[in-house]
Amino acid sequence: MLLESIKQANDIKKIRREDYDALAQEIRDFLIQKISVTGGHLGSNLGAVELTMALHLALDLPEDKIIWDVGHQSYTHKILTGRLDGFDHLRQFHGLSGFPKRKESNCDVFDTGHSSTSISAGLGLVKARDLKGEKNTIVSVIGDGSMTGGMAYEALNNAAQLETNFIILLNDNNMSISENVGGVSAYLNKIRTASGYLDLKEGIYNALRNTKRGGDSTIRSIRRAKNSFKQLVIPGMFYEDMGITYLGPVDGHDVGAMVRVINEAKRVKGAVLIHAQTQKGKGYLPAERHPARFHGAEPFDIETGIPSHPRTVANYTDIFSTVMCKLGARDQRIVAITAAMPDGTGLKRFHNMYPDRFFDVGIAEEHAVTFAAGLAAGGLRPIVAVYSSFLQRAYDQILHDVCLQDLPVVFAVDRAGLVGSDGETHQGIFDLTYLSGIPNMNVCAPKNKWELSDMLKFAVNLSAPVAIRYPRGTAYAGLKEYRAPIELGKAEWIYREWEIALFAVGSMVKTAESVRESLKAKGYGVSLVNVRFVKPADEEAIREACRDHALIVTMEENVASGGYGERVLDFMNRSGLRNSCLNISIPDAYVEHGNVELLKQEVGIDAESITRRICGLLEKKKGMGT
Repeated sequence: MLLESIKQANDIKKIRREDYDALAQEIRDFLIQKISVTGGHLGSNLGAVELTMALHLALDLPEDKIIWDVGHQSYTHKILTGRLDGFDHLRQFHGLSGFPKRKESNCDVFDTGHSSTSISAGLGLVKARDLKGEKNTIVSVIGDGSMTGGMAYEALNNAAQLETNFIILLNDNNMSISENVGGVSAYLNKIRTASGYLDLKEGIYNALRNTKRGGDSTIRSIRRAKNSFKQLVIPGMFYEDMGITYLGPVDGHDVGAMVRVINEAKRVKGAVLIHAQTQKGKGYLPAERHPARFHGAEPFDIETGIPSHPRTVANYTDIFSTVMCKLGARDQRIVAITAAMPDGTGLKRFHNMYPDRFFDVGIAEEHAVTFAAGLAAGGLRPIVAVYSSFLQRAYDQILHDVCLQDLPVVFAVDRAGLVGSDGETHQGIFDLTYLSGIPNMNVCAPKNKWELSDMLKFAVNLSAPVAIRYPRGTAYAGLKEYRAPIELGKAEWIYREWEIALFAVGSMVKTAESVRESLKAKGYGVSLVNVRFVKPADEEAIREACRDHALIVTMEENVASGGYGERVLDFMNRSGLRNSCLNISIPDAYVEHGNVELLKQEVGIDAESITRRICGLLEKKKGMGT
């Protein structure tokens, strides 16, 4: 087995050229086998096998640097840098991350998990290299989807000014840019990167620059003439016009061709973009046929591609999807926006039913939010469906373009709270903090699936910005009988007793039920309040609870800093309320990947941990005679 001979970086160079295809097949078989058990990003990694092999053959790691945009296509990179054995625990607690991690290997040079960042990071590494007088090669690998993000173009604009080598490898897995025009393009690529050509071009430009009269204008004239000719025969002139050398398209599944073009690119004194065309899911028919389904796959049966544990119960995204379609039928003003995730956010059905009122803006969350602001200013009711960890990328647009104007934009914040296996870059544990600090923003969270429906109906009729945050996973079906009408800034009393009042936000209401039962079994009287609105908070409910409860406990699936608990403490301090208050939240830290229930135990927001903390506090107070 060829894979067994790869123990560390650069071991691939010991593989014979005639065995490259066999190695690629072994890698694909290995990935399919392992991901079918652990789950993970399959399609993108199957499509990047040969491309990654070529990078490792043409570069010397870790001296040379590869920055993986998003990072979910880095599995082959991990295999080729000696982490083969880690795939048995891929994306599991304390196991191998599904994304590049600097703490995991010195061959992972930049932690990535969100898109469109690799060119900016690579440019920074290039400048650091040049300032230190080093000569290593820097490569930023970016997928075509990530090229829809505006940050990528900001970086390209900056990179165009470089006079030292920087390679950008565009992994185009759906032929979205341009088709290969044949031999002329390949011929020109070789000529333009040949040492003689490059030396001649540099010599001519330097000589003209030193000419006292007309040197710069002559250079500009030559470049215009050269570009006019290239426009006829070279695809990718968009990049050339920016000042970035374009090489390609090249078959990203041809290891030899990829190695050659990477070596050619290394000779360019400036930014150079290699356009590699690949097939997402290559080598596994179900992934080729259904690339979206196998983007982030759950464990599956290899023979059929069917999930090993198919969902039988609706999750919150399913509920959102159903309610959106009903709202769309009732109100022609309602429009839906996604940033390249119609399936993940549940908007695919809305798209099918109301295509004219559905907008997929690509991986461009900042644009999505300001676009929604424009729609709202135009009299429509836009709903932006987005994951919590991705919405934080558009903070300025929420603050400046939506809330400053108090526009009625609804943010359906999916994957709020701990999401599990994707780790630090994807945990939605900051949204209560970054949203509730913005004037005019209203922030709420449903306790169960029925309340999500009610909150959406409420939000689209409120003439103000609203964010509804809900978790990943099965939609809670308990407490169906508690369905008081939604009122802005009003909490819901579920159980009224005495002594201890639990104020639970969204997903924590279910946990609070278990905590309440445990405390009641110990003889305590326990009230349960469904917070509903983190902002505006129901201050009257807090004041009311303080009249006949010695201990107020806030519970939220968000970091402590800037969360609901801090808002409650602030109100109590300002109001002179001297009751004890215990804030249950996630510590102010990044939470690694792992099973969600295990992570809840680790950060102390599971029912058992919360009960233990409450009882410990009460015992301590009893011992102190207070």
